[in-house]
Amino acid sequence: MTVTLRTTLYATVDSPLGEVLLAGAESATARGGVALASLSLPGQKGAAVVRDGWVRAPGAFAAIAERLGAYFEGALTEFGIEYAAGGTEFQRRVWAAVDAVPYGVTVTYGQIAARVGASGAGVRAVGTAIGRNPLLVVRPCHRVIGADGALRGYAAGLERKERLLRLEGALTS
Repeated sequence: MTVTLRTTLYATVDSPLGEVLLAGAESATARGGVALASLSLPGQKGAAVVRDGWVRAPGAFAAIAERLGAYFEGALTEFGIEYAAGGTEFQRRVWAAVDAVPYGVTVTYGQIAARVGASGAGVRAVGTAIGRNPLLVVRPCHRVIGADGALRGYAAGLERKERLLRLEGALTS
């Protein structure tokens, strides 16, 4: 389920990948009372930054922080987090296809393109949409790899992509 973003709440939490910036909006239906709009990592291309008018609310993100901690400990394979609405219609289709990639599994950009009806030349557009994913880690764009099996295009850096895939058991060598 998604909700429309209103007043932006934010918090930072520590993670094995560095300090994570979480941003979202209050939601009556979300676990913990906040729908996540952004999860940014240090040095990430296109990362969110705290803006004037944002309200620091660490307690509002306690449930999300707890789920992130469990994921990094290897005890959680699905986040079950409510997301705030965002992106274009095409991006939302691509992101939904990415959300459907199971824990510990990788798919190619071409496979995602085929799932959203954008194969062929549409693979580049799919890659761009994946690159604009505002919810790193929880929307598992790290599970999308090149057709040749190479790790490609992670906004927070390929070493983090590799680390996440190793955590999930998708990379063994």
